[in-house]
Amino acid sequence: MPEPSTEEILDFAVALSTEAGRLIMPLWKKVAVDHKADGSEVTEADRAAEQLLRRRIAERYPGHAILGEEFGGEKERDAEHLWLLDPIDGTASFAIGLPLFGTLIGYLRRGAACVGVIGAHALNEIVYAATGQGCWYQREGGEPKRGRTSVVTNSAEAFVVSTSLEHTDMDPRDPKMSVRLSQLYRQARRFRWSGDCINYVLLCQGYVDVALDSRMNPWDVAAVAPCVREAGGALTSLDGNEDVVWQPNLVASSNSTLHAEVLKSLRSL
Repeated sequence: MPEPSTEEILDFAVALSTEAGRLIMPLWKKVAVDHKADGSEVTEADRAAEQLLRRRIAERYPGHAILGEEFGGEKERDAEHLWLLDPIDGTASFAIGLPLFGTLIGYLRRGAACVGVIGAHALNEIVYAATGQGCWYQREGGEPKRGRTSVVTNSAEAFVVSTSLEHTDMDPRDPKMSVRLSQLYRQARRFRWSGDCINYVLLCQGYVDVALDSRMNPWDVAAVAPCVREAGGALTSLDGNEDVVWQPNLVASSNSTLHAEVLKSLRSL
């Protein structure tokens, strides 16, 4: 079988996200919430959506590796073809009725994150990108529009969003000196706590200038990375590593100039 093009992979991933959304949305506010061993939330919708995605990928590309949040899989960083799936990123929001959740579908080819789709189903939006093809978004099934990050280049003018204060110096439950989020909080023009993948949807459309998460998994990052980069943004781990998919945290900014300033602020003592 010939190697699929990134265009083919992207089209397929967008269709997958749409199908997952059709499964998930009728269950929103209507499913019981369970908890995993680590205390995080999980629902029937999470499991059913990932099973659907896995089944479709296996039917279309039986030789491709899959790694997902709910059912694990192959952590082959340099696999020829690797799909990373988070059926509902933001299950905590999903579970309490907030619309700040989405389906993340990322595709890595020989270790490079080259296709990403963020399906913000409750907002009726989808953001998607492939390397060299730009970042695009659609609202309510309308025409695709180009996603571009903002032109803000300094933190004093930046709108910053973060999913959580966990593992930062603003968390009173964390006795360890960790990420210096308080400094950026003071510097930013505006700071808001927002939710998971929706933060990166906003960044790719230029509504916010910085999005950060102090705790991430590969399936949280793989779809986001191509979208942010193709929209013109910069993203690394908190320690500046650009191989973001396998890092434990993530910072994304509208451009490299702002990103350098943000990283400096987060590290300062």
